[in-house]
Amino acid sequence: MRSTANISPIGRFAVGMMLGLMVLGMPISEAVAQHAGAFARVGFGARGIAMGNAQASDVFSGASPYYNPALAPLTEGQTIAASVSALSFDRSLQYLQLGAPLQGRAGFAVGLVHAAVSDIDGRDNSGFHTGSFSVDEYAGFLSFGLRLSEKVSGGINLQIFQSDLFDGLSAARTVGVDIGIAYRLRENWAMAVVFDDLLARYTWDGSDIGGSGSEVTDSFPRRLRLGLSHLGGDGKWLVSAELESRTSSATRISYEPRILGDGASRIRNEETLTLQETRFRVGAEAELLEGFALRAGLEQLGDETLGSFRPSAGFSAEQPMGELRLQIDYAFGLEAQAGGRMHFVTLRIAL
Repeated sequence: MRSTANISPIGRFAVGMMLGLMVLGMPISEAVAQHAGAFARVGFGARGIAMGNAQASDVFSGASPYYNPALAPLTEGQTIAASVSALSFDRSLQYLQLGAPLQGRAGFAVGLVHAAVSDIDGRDNSGFHTGSFSVDEYAGFLSFGLRLSEKVSGGINLQIFQSDLFDGLSAARTVGVDIGIAYRLRENWAMAVVFDDLLARYTWDGSDIGGSGSEVTDSFPRRLRLGLSHLGGDGKWLVSAELESRTSSATRISYEPRILGDGASRIRNEETLTLQETRFRVGAEAELLEGFALRAGLEQLGDETLGSFRPSAGFSAEQPMGELRLQIDYAFGLEAQAGGRMHFVTLRIAL
């Protein structure tokens, strides 16, 4: 946590604006289409989700290197963090992370993300119940970062993804790479650039399903994120924003009837489309009392200007326990597309 100076009027306005948006909420919109690996883009930990996942340039408060591997060498000490969630529609998310600095100039973090959907109702062609199914997805990551100078740090994040849909289909696995740079413009201003999910794609082999399956490749969106953060009020409050450019590819298959000789036939046409989206995130944090902070954020989940934003809010409480420092973070989010609510709790221990 940061120092305990009084919050300036600008800080009160920024936090008040964010909390007001949380109360008002945003309109419900049509569901936004998801791409491969969507579970890994929900966020990481209660603090990041409460601040709208605008964490790429947060060099001031020990943000997770999951958001930007360049933050790994900025960790103050050895930390362990574990998160659990309560989501609607039988979904769950868990996070685990261990991080530490290395000889002052470097740092690392290793972690695991697990997402699951349970109690999926299975039916046959006649509509009779056949059983219950579940889906599990995992993302393991190893981040390494290095201080290139007093103001600049860089890092790389290696990720392994696995998606296990059901017993009749082999689990899909892939490797992804993130590259990030963080730059402290001034003492209380910072910016960052992050390239996410390079090389990552799922390949599904459905040739054994019903005798008519085929191999399908789902590429992860390639993401470029630009972040900007400002620490104000003598370290009392923080505002961060992030702009993301997301590029994804999709294959469209169509069939065209043709007359060949004396009979009719269908010709299969395959076309690859490239889609580009721009998304925005903003978050704020204010330490109201020593060891207690409030947070709020907005994250754009789709192309629609208003209806696709997810508002979130949360708090943090810190308590020293001997030589250990215990911190509990809570986050709440409204899912406009899913029509549900998200609750996250993170326990963080500084060793």
